[in-house]
Amino acid sequence: QVQLVESGGALVQPGGSLRLSCAASGSSVSRYGMDWYRQAPGKQREWVARITSGGDTNYADSVKGRATISRDNAKNTVYLQMNSLKSEDTAAYYCNVRMGFREYWGQGTQVTVSP
Repeated sequence: QVQLVESGGALVQPGGSLRLSCAASGSSVSRYGMDWYRQAPGKQREWVARITSGGDTNYADSVKGRATISRDNAKNTVYLQMNSLKSEDTAAYYCNVRMGFREYWGQGTQVTVSP
């Protein structure tokens, strides 16, 4: 069993930056790829970024060049650095891990980009 807790969401102005954190507990996630998703009001949840156990990364086109996903295995934590934030980045951000047949989600952290 893994618990994921996201943090770092806030109200920021357009052009600002945030670093989101996803802290895992209950089991090490170092051997697993980790993903960030987001869900804006009235929209479906969309994939944002992925980091493999080896540190390879992939990004959705909507955040490519503005986002950086990273992990600190010693802290069992994954991060999402978001720069040059836009109003369309407003959403609840969730981290996700798939461990075999099981999938775990955090409760989400809200990012609101507004003047």
